[in-house]
Amino acid sequence: MGRNLVSVAFLCCFALGLNAMQDGKNLVASATPEATEAGVLIFEKGGNAIDASIAVAFTLGVTEPAMSGLGGRTMMLISIPNETPIAIGGHSRTPFFVEPDITRDNLKFHKQVSIPSQVKVLYTAWKKYGSGKLRWDELLEPAIGFAENGFSVGKHRHHVYKRWETRIKESPYHNGEVLINGDIPAIGDVIKQPTLAKTLRRLVKHGGDDFYKGDIAKQIAQDFQSHGGWITYEDLANFPEPEIFEPLHITYRGYDVYSFVPPSGGWQVLQVLNLLEQSSPDAVDENDQQRKNLVINALNLSHNNRLEQAITDYTNYEAQVNDKISKSFAKALLEANNQPNSPIQENDNQEGETTHFSVVDEKGIAVSVTSSVGAYFGSLTSTKNLGFFYNSYVKSLLGFGLGKKLEPNTIIPSSMSPSLVRKDGKNVLVIGTPGSKRIVSTIAQLIQLWVDGNNSITEIISYPRIHAIQNKVYLEDENLDSEWLQQLRKQGYQITFPDYDLTIDGKNAYFGGVHAIEFRNGQWSAAADPRRDGNTN
Repeated sequence: MGRNLVSVAFLCCFALGLNAMQDGKNLVASATPEATEAGVLIFEKGGNAIDASIAVAFTLGVTEPAMSGLGGRTMMLISIPNETPIAIGGHSRTPFFVEPDITRDNLKFHKQVSIPSQVKVLYTAWKKYGSGKLRWDELLEPAIGFAENGFSVGKHRHHVYKRWETRIKESPYHNGEVLINGDIPAIGDVIKQPTLAKTLRRLVKHGGDDFYKGDIAKQIAQDFQSHGGWITYEDLANFPEPEIFEPLHITYRGYDVYSFVPPSGGWQVLQVLNLLEQSSPDAVDENDQQRKNLVINALNLSHNNRLEQAITDYTNYEAQVNDKISKSFAKALLEANNQPNSPIQENDNQEGETTHFSVVDEKGIAVSVTSSVGAYFGSLTSTKNLGFFYNSYVKSLLGFGLGKKLEPNTIIPSSMSPSLVRKDGKNVLVIGTPGSKRIVSTIAQLIQLWVDGNNSITEIISYPRIHAIQNKVYLEDENLDSEWLQQLRKQGYQITFPDYDLTIDGKNAYFGGVHAIEFRNGQWSAAADPRRDGNTN
C-alpha cells in the first residue's frame, strides 16, 4: 500500500443505455435513470469513463438530492487495466473554528456541516484524468438540463420524502424547490430546481474553483455567518486539493481486491474478506446456513474490532492498516473470537445515506464512485440562493462510535468504500453501496458471493443481506428457519429485522443500494439495485 501520487493516461470511449444498460463494453450503473442517461450522453460525445463519472455525479446531486450533491463529499476509485489503480480522496473536514464542548444534540442545521469536497474532487478528476475531448461545461450540461426541465420522482425517492416529511417541513432552511407547493412529491411528480441550475451554470462559467474561492464561496460564508454556522470563506479557500493515492489492496482466493484508505471503511471490507477466506469456499449458496454463520461471525468480529480499536490517525495509519488487512491478523481475530465488553453508542440506524455508481468504458477503464451528504437530506439546510443541501458530517463525527472528538480542521471518518476486483491485471468487478456501517457488510458479502460462486452480479445484488455488529444481527429476509435463528440467539446474538419504511418489493434500502459492473464469462454486464430507483427489472 502507500499514498504515492500516481500518473495515469486514459483513452476515450463510446455509447451506452439506461439505468444499468450496455452497448458493447461501455457501462453505467447508477441510482437514477437520469444520472445513467447523463453518462450515456457523455459517452456518445466521445468522453471516457472519468468524463462520464463526473456527469453522473452532478446529475445524481440533482435527481437524488437527499443522498448527494454539491454540499457533500465524493470519493473516487479509478482503475486502468494493467496499471496501478488510483483513488481521489474526498474526505471532508470540520471548519477551523468549532465549539469543542457542544453536545451532539445541539449540532443543528448549519452547525452540522463540514466543508464539502464534491466539487473539488470532480473538478480535479476532469483536469487530471478526463479524456481531454470534452469541456467542463459539457459534463455539467445533463445535470443543468434536469435541474431546469425537471425529473420524475421514482418510488424510492418518494419513500425517502415520506420518511423525512416532518423534518423537511420543520426546517426553516430547507430547499423548497425539491417540494411540490410545500408538500412532498408523489411518485411521478416532476421536480424543477431553477436555483440549483443557476448555481451549476456559474460553475460552468467560472470553473469548480468558484465553489471555494469565488462568488459561490462568498454566498456560502455569508449564509453560515448569518445563521450561526462555522464555515467561513477562509475555510473554503484553504480547503486542500484532493489527495491522489494508491488504494488498499489484498488478494482473495487469487483475485486482487482494492478499496479506499482511512478514514473510509475500505480497509474493513478487506479485513472481512480475509476473515471469510480462512474458511472453505464450498459454502457459497445464499441460502446455506453455514455460509450465513461465517458471514455473521466475520462481520461481527470486524465491526467490533473497528469500534474497540479504531484507527484515529488519518495521516500516519500505514503500519496499523497493513496489520489489520493482513492474513495473520484475520487468523488471530478468528482464533480470539473476541466479543465487545460493553455497548458502544453508535447511530447505525440514523446516519449514512449516500449514493454509489459504477462506470466502465470500452477500454476496460473502471471507475467506482461513492457520494454522500450524510443523513437523508444532510443537515436539512440550504443556502436560499444556491439550491442544494449541505451535509451533516459534523454531527455524524460524534455519532460514529470511533472515539473522535469535535476539533477544528479534523478529517471526518466514514464507511464509504468504493471498491473493485481484478484478475490478472484486468478489472472484473466494480462495486460500492450506500448505508453507513452496512456499506462494509454489503460490499464484503457480495464480493465473497461473486468470487466464490457462479451467479451473476444481478442475481447476487437481489439476495437478502446481513449486517452484524456488537452481537446484533440485522436480517433482510424475514422468512428464515426458526431453529437457525434460535441457534444464533443461543450463541449470544440479538436478532432484528429493520423496519426502515423504505422497502420495495421486499427489498429493504436499509441494506444499501449496490450499483455494480462485472466482467464474467467473457462479457461485461451491469446491475442496478432493486432497492433504489435504478432498478432495471
